[in-house]
Amino acid sequence: MKVVNRRARFDYQIQDKFEAGINLLGPEVKAVRLGQVDLLGSHVKIVGSEAYLINSRIYPYRYANLQDYDEKRTRKLLLHKKEIISLKSKLEGEGLSLIPLSIYTSRGFIKVELALAKGKKKFQKRESIKKKDIQRQVEEEAFGNN
Repeated sequence: MKVVNRRARFDYQIQDKFEAGINLLGPEVKAVRLGQVDLLGSHVKIVGSEAYLINSRIYPYRYANLQDYDEKRTRKLLLHKKEIISLKSKLEGEGLSLIPLSIYTSRGFIKVELALAKGKKKFQKRESIKKKDIQRQVEEEAFGNN
């Protein structure tokens, strides 16, 4: 199962990608495998020598007995210390953001695809919408003539 943060590619210019593990509770693992995840508005924050996924929503697993379960709790990401140090230096120096692009299962493990990204301005977003519209029209004309 793969859940993609579609808004991330629209709001940000992706510069570099990383893969990280995530520390989850048992029922959260089952919910992720069912695709009950929302990454909209989430981001990664590095505190000290640890990285945390903030504001992501993993909906409660329906068959689990979860009392006082917080869907938007902060979850620890599993990265090597060298990766965290390099990410921290890039975030501070270049004014970039660290955002989750997707969450998926890989060989039984749950992974988060992270991206170093720079926020787009409003006019850049409008340009990307125009390019998509033009591309869509070209494809319709090409397939319509065949």
